[in-house]
Formats: sequence, C-alpha cells, structure tokens
Amino acid sequence: MIGEASFYGLYIPWLGLLALAALLGLWGVRRALAALGVYRWVWHPALFDLALYALLLYGLSALSPYLRVLS
Repeated sequence: MIGEASFYGLYIPWLGLLALAALLGLWGVRRALAALGVYRWVWHPALFDLALYALLLYGLSALSPYLRVLS
C-alpha cells in the first residue's frame, strides 16, 4: 500500500485517495441509513459514523491491491 498516484504531475499518497473514497462512501451510507431510520437505534451517532468510516477505509485498503490497477 506504499505509493502514490500521479495526476498531471501532482503526486497524491495512495492512502489519501482511499480516505477520500471512504469519505464519499460514508456520505452515501449515512444518507441511506438515515432514510431507513437506523439512527433512531444508535446511541451515539458521531461514534457510529466514525466506526463506519474506519470500516469503510479498512475495506478499501484491503481491496487496494486490486484497485492499484486503476492508477
């Protein structure tokens, strides 16, 4: 997972791209969970969102060897 992606000469760390993708995924998942009413059953929504972000980032980093083909 060490490396960077180059966008027109600008080198961006691979983890930064994964963090941005996880943030965008979190936005979509939060909207879906809010529409389903899941947050009524969550004790602390901010901690729940943080844990969900960590899970999404972990999942993307586990899949990163397969995603590096795209860069």
